[in-house]
Amino acid sequence: MANLQKSSKIIHITLWVAQVTLAALFITGAVMKFQPIETISAMMPWTGQVPAWIVRLLGLIDLLAAVGLILPSLLRIKPQLTTWTALGIIALMFSAIIFHVSRGEASVIGVNIISAIIALFIAWGRLKKAPITAQ
Repeated sequence: MANLQKSSKIIHITLWVAQVTLAALFITGAVMKFQPIETISAMMPWTGQVPAWIVRLLGLIDLLAAVGLILPSLLRIKPQLTTWTALGIIALMFSAIIFHVSRGEASVIGVNIISAIIALFIAWGRLKKAPITAQ
């Protein structure tokens, strides 16, 4: 029984590390997408080739994803939203992969793949292995 509790605690901590790490990645993405287009297009050429409002909207989505990964579970208010956020991130990352591959930018999809894998781990963990219950 003690071994099972230890295993459960390790999974819980690992999920929190994954949530915080992915949230930090998305906050970084959000901050970048709110910089001047000329600045970010040097790092991410696609941002200079789509309307600026799309870049800003994606920045807002990134920010909401970061919030959705942390706050519902941390505050224990509708913690299942963390799972839904993770599933939304998976959809977003697959969309980004399709976008980049269609533009001949397959070399930049590594971050999208890693993000999708982390989000899949979070969705699985918070849904099946170590769910957080509402207060």
